Amino acid sequence: MKLKTGFVLRKVADTYVVVAVGAEAKKHNVMITLNETGALLWEKLSEDATEDSLTNAILEVYDIDEATARKDVKAFIAKVKSEDLIIE
Repeated sequence: MKLKTGFVLRKVADTYVVVAVGAEAKKHNVMITLNETGALLWEKLSEDATEDSLTNAILEVYDIDEATARKDVKAFIAKVKSEDLIIE
């Protein structure tokens, strides 16, 4: 799965913000705020990624168990899919 094009991630102070640009700005009038983990997942999804690769990315950075990482990844993917931002 991969993110649709037309969105940019920027760090503003201590917060990560995603905004639609270009044609996507007409379809998606949203601004998404992400924490550090969300920004990591967003960046990984800008390339082709799987649930397993996203889980492994979290496990490499954070000291958490695999079940928690997988649950967090599933929740993030569900949220991004609900906003229609992923190409599968």
